[in-house]
Amino acid sequence: MATELAGKTIAFLAAEGVEQVELTEPWKAVEQAGGKPELISVEDGEVQAFNHLDKADTFKVDKTVAEATAADYDGLVLPGGVANPDFLRTDEDAVSFVRAFFEQEKPVGVICHGPWTLIEADVLQGRTITSWPSLKTDIENAGGTWVDEEVHVDAGLTSSRNPDDLPAFCAKIVEEFAEGKHAEQARSA
Repeated sequence: MATELAGKTIAFLAAEGVEQVELTEPWKAVEQAGGKPELISVEDGEVQAFNHLDKADTFKVDKTVAEATAADYDGLVLPGGVANPDFLRTDEDAVSFVRAFFEQEKPVGVICHGPWTLIEADVLQGRTITSWPSLKTDIENAGGTWVDEEVHVDAGLTSSRNPDDLPAFCAKIVEEFAEGKHAEQARSA
C-alpha cells in the first residue's frame, strides 16, 4: 500500500442518489494511498447509491454533516449523481461544511454534478472548473469559468466531468490531498 496519505482523513460528502462509482473509486484511491475516508451525510444511517438511474448499493454513514467539522479532515470529495448534490445544496449544514474547506484552504475534489453544492456554497467566483456539461451555465452564473477537460485543478480544487474521467480524477485528488493546504483555496470563500 502506498503511503502518500498516511495519517490523513478525507471526508466524502454524499446523500441519497450519489453516483456509486463516483463514491467508490475515489474512496478506494484514498485507501490505497494510505488515507482514511469517512462518509458524511445529511442524515444518519445509510446512503442509497445509484448507477445512473438504477438503485445500487447502500453505504453506512460515519457522521452526519451536523456532527462533522471541516477542521477534522484533510480534504473533501464531492461525488456526483443528479439527486445527491441537489439534496446537499438545500441543506445549510452541508453548504457550511463545504464552504469551511475553502476557508481553511483545504483541498477539495468534485466530479460530475457535484459543483451544484459548490455553487450554493458561493466558492466558485474567479475559479476555473469542469463538470458534467449541463452545469456550464450554472458555474458561469456563479462567477466561475467552465472548461471541458478530463481533470482540472485550480488552487487545490480538483474537478472532473463524469465517471469516464475517474482514473485521472482519482490520481489528481490523491496528489492534491498529499500536498495539503493551498493558500489560494480561500480566495473566494
